Amino acid sequence: MRHTLTLLLIIGSLFSVNGQMKKWTLEECVTYAVDNNLTIEQFELDLENAKIDKSDAIGGFLPDFNANSNISERSGLVVDPNSNSNVSGTIFSVSPSLSSNITLFDGLRNVKRLQRAKLNTIANQYRLDDLKDDIRLNVANAYLQVLSSKEQLKVFKAQYAVTEQDLKRTKELVESGVSPRGDLLEIEATAANQEQQIVNGESLVLISRVNLAQLLQITDYENFDIADESFAVPPSDILNNSAKVIFDKALGFRNDIKFSEATVDLAKKDLEIAKGANYPTLGAFFRYNTFYSNQFQVVRDPQTGQPIINPNTMLPEFFREEFIDQLWLNDGISYGFQLNVPIFNGWSTKNGVKRSKISLERAELQFEQDKLALEATVQQAYVDVGTFEKAYEAASKTLEARRLAYDYAKERFDVGLMNSFDFSQAQARVDNAEADLIRTKYDYIFRLKILEFYFGLPISLN
Repeated sequence: MRHTLTLLLIIGSLFSVNGQMKKWTLEECVTYAVDNNLTIEQFELDLENAKIDKSDAIGGFLPDFNANSNISERSGLVVDPNSNSNVSGTIFSVSPSLSSNITLFDGLRNVKRLQRAKLNTIANQYRLDDLKDDIRLNVANAYLQVLSSKEQLKVFKAQYAVTEQDLKRTKELVESGVSPRGDLLEIEATAANQEQQIVNGESLVLISRVNLAQLLQITDYENFDIADESFAVPPSDILNNSAKVIFDKALGFRNDIKFSEATVDLAKKDLEIAKGANYPTLGAFFRYNTFYSNQFQVVRDPQTGQPIINPNTMLPEFFREEFIDQLWLNDGISYGFQLNVPIFNGWSTKNGVKRSKISLERAELQFEQDKLALEATVQQAYVDVGTFEKAYEAASKTLEARRLAYDYAKERFDVGLMNSFDFSQAQARVDNAEADLIRTKYDYIFRLKILEFYFGLPISLN
């Protein structure tokens, strides 16, 4: 039993380690976020509702069919169904009926409602796809933030390792009397500052991981991490296209623009439906009805006057034969057409048309505003790519120059021609240049991916 328990614990710990070793790639993060986002699930329910509306609109072309029955008992002055005269007594009656109605013409509103339901389904699909696009961009940005924080942390740790070597060598020089104690104190201060940078860097990594996990709606922050990858700036020829070309292409496939355009189409269809209320409505109907009354309920023996009892059921005969006979004898049908001509209804139809026109104008204005917003976004993204590309190139040149200056300073420091303060300043400038290069690199990558996304390219770091 003990060996079995030990084996189970070992297997459980292996599974736990495997769970902690899960490393998420960008594609996995994007896919998971789209598949598990709660807002997306809500929008999918809205899409299902739109499909149900379409089914309702199709049902508007079909006749209805209903069954109805009235069962009542009255006492006092009642109408005798035999003589159709008022008598004193009690009467029990049953009046079942069947009816069917169909709309033949209602100003084509049933046709317009079906068209609107189809448009609404398409519009909800565009809205859902637009939300997915936004989530992909947000996840990509958060993913790059984690990568940037991790790379900065690696740089901080590498710099601290170099400083530890300098600290060890300086201690030896101070102890041998070659260097003053002030040099050691300066190196120790630099090491302490780098330790603080490492702590801050670890905090940034943790915060960026939590932010990404929250976008994915994952709460196990401790066991969530991304793949240990380092991405170089991917090659791209997106800037070979002008901002106008990118905007024109985005205008043709962006889901937010399609949704805005579909909203205009819905408003137009609502206006057509509102105008249809000005036309007459023509319908057809068919009704079948019958009734039963207890005034005919008892079949009596002509000699004794007593109710005739059915020997099979031990019930009065009317429950089996006379009830059914009455339904057949008293039934009838009616059918015809019904015309309803709107003449005056308190200006409700007229005002409904006016409201629909206002809604249409508002939708058209929103559509134009969305196109202008997209154009501004594309223009800004285009400018950002050029700006951050130059910033990244400048940061690369700066880091190269700082490293050369640091190497020269280190050579002088090692032979005693530079004091520790000046040397620590040279090292600090290298640290800042490396951190700035990492930041500008991932800023540039993200802006590049945004512009490519508006050009119709999928989000990928390859």
